[in-house]
Amino acid sequence: MKNSTLLNKVLLTFTDGFKEHREDLSAVMLTPEKHLWFGSDETSTIERLSYINANHFGEHKQFRVAEFIDLPAPEEEEIDIEGIEYSDSYLWIIGSHSWKRKKPKLDKSDIKNIQRLAKVASEPNRYILARIPLVNGELCKSCPHPEDANMQLTAAKLQLTESTNILMEVLADDPHLGFFVTAKIPGKDNGFDIEGIAVHQNRIFLGLRGPVLRGWAVILEIEVELLQTGLLTLKPIVKTGQCYKKHFVFLNGLGIRDLHLAGEDLLILAGPTMDLDGPVQVYRLHVNPCLQDDVLHYPEYVQDIPFGNRDDHAEGITLFEDISGIPSLLVVYDSPANHRLVSDDSVIADVFKLG
Repeated sequence: MKNSTLLNKVLLTFTDGFKEHREDLSAVMLTPEKHLWFGSDETSTIERLSYINANHFGEHKQFRVAEFIDLPAPEEEEIDIEGIEYSDSYLWIIGSHSWKRKKPKLDKSDIKNIQRLAKVASEPNRYILARIPLVNGELCKSCPHPEDANMQLTAAKLQLTESTNILMEVLADDPHLGFFVTAKIPGKDNGFDIEGIAVHQNRIFLGLRGPVLRGWAVILEIEVELLQTGLLTLKPIVKTGQCYKKHFVFLNGLGIRDLHLAGEDLLILAGPTMDLDGPVQVYRLHVNPCLQDDVLHYPEYVQDIPFGNRDDHAEGITLFEDISGIPSLLVVYDSPANHRLVSDDSVIADVFKLG
């Protein structure tokens, strides 16, 4: 195993209204204007921090997703954003698409906590896959493309169904994933759980934290097109008319915690599927010109990322070379260790040399 070389620590400063969610960062993306964009698994908003210096991002601005697309449930209910991506003047976000199980709480009795463990639920906002125009550092509902005034950029989301969306509807019959979808297995129980999105030209890659099948993780590949209704729909991408591909990747039994495109390579942040401390590793998978869907893939192991004891769970990665000057990754953590929490409004992220 190859230990990561820590290059720098970056202070991320948010406004007071977001301070409780600095411990819930689940996705990150650095865009050309030197903005860091974040998703949280506890909100229905997108956060933007601006470059102050190589060690500090601040000037927090929050964007309500409901300003750009219609949500199926009140925006007080989380989207559980687990992936964020920038491509061709669009910011893409993906919800977890997962069921969740209530967890025990310290202030409740054992009997109450055992009852809580029996309760599972699905929330409509978690099934959001959306793109929002991003021009000159600002999100907008609709605007001209910055390089082609004749092309209109529009915010749109993947078509929803009564309780999920059309992707989940077609996956319900999949021979590998269908059981996990229809059995309503919560994400942290090795159930269906999306944690990562990458966009390469017109191809969208979705990384699954779970299920991991006999040690094999899964990346879904889809393409979408805009309907006259303003919604996105799945586009057939194989000769049989099927609208998704499955790529089986061996990550030493780990699930996918984030995806990030680095040129023609897909960087994979891998970590435990279940709710536990364990190895966190980065892998590299070449995706251009195409990624075969009828082979087993063995991505190149790149390096380890440190993890804590019931804390410091790496959840998001983004290339940071534009800031650091050398190939590197910025890593943000869910449940950050106490030493990462600064004042009441800031948290520390790590920058590692990319091996």
